[in-house]
Amino acid sequence: MVSIAVLGVGRIGGEIAFLSSVLGLADELIVYDAATPFLRSQVSDLSHMGLEIPISTDWREVKDADICVFSAGLPRNADVKTRADLLQANLPVAIECSQAIRNFSGVLITVTNPMDANNYVLCKKNGLEPRHCIGFGGQLDSARFRLAAKARGLAGEFFVVGDHGEYQVPLFSRLDQPVGLPVREEILANLRGASMEIIQGKGGTVFGPAYHIAELIRAVIEDRRATLTCSCILDGEYGLSGCSLGVPAVIGREGISEILDWKMDDWEKSHMADAGAFVAGLCREIGV
Repeated sequence: MVSIAVLGVGRIGGEIAFLSSVLGLADELIVYDAATPFLRSQVSDLSHMGLEIPISTDWREVKDADICVFSAGLPRNADVKTRADLLQANLPVAIECSQAIRNFSGVLITVTNPMDANNYVLCKKNGLEPRHCIGFGGQLDSARFRLAAKARGLAGEFFVVGDHGEYQVPLFSRLDQPVGLPVREEILANLRGASMEIIQGKGGTVFGPAYHIAELIRAVIEDRRATLTCSCILDGEYGLSGCSLGVPAVIGREGISEILDWKMDDWEKSHMADAGAFVAGLCREIGV
């Protein structure tokens, strides 16, 4: 029996609850949203699929779930320049939702932006095991990197580390051929603005994030030991600490079973250091 909890069932959270049901990832759901009428509507809509999956709306049951997806808070819109600009709006939401995961021993997947800072806050404020706290974003950024690189005839392994935002770091050193600085900067600029085109066109991203979150959930419940880039609580890895940041990690039933030590070239090391300094600064601003 796999129990999946979703805190915040709006655009992304609602889709995750839906996919967890139809893909057979969850045997039972626990869903919660501060907007009670909206929550009731989402539960009714899910129930009308006719699947034999119990759905609870009691946030006190979250602590007993196998996986909890934190997707509550304000989404990025066309008026929000960067994900980090959502910090002050969504930090109170993360703190409020902490009451649901204070004694949580399952795997936490943080989605709400700024994701890296929120993942760190939820882990530290609630005394959670760091390896159980996975920040989502690297898979989506890596998929976008793959599209941008292949459009330029580049091949290889496509991974993005760093923060899920302006300080993301595409790993060009894992491609099959050298990539010069102008092309690197062009692709990086493309990645930074990839979501805004969607946000301006239809109000927000849905399909890309939801698919990759579902795959992350699958990697956990099936103990796939999959190598994914996701935000992990760092304690000296890559010379960084005091933050949660996107790094390559092996994901399985217990969450993060291993953070991989990949070599980076000088361009990547410099950008990774900038990402660490930026997110660590956000975490100090929060006071954790």
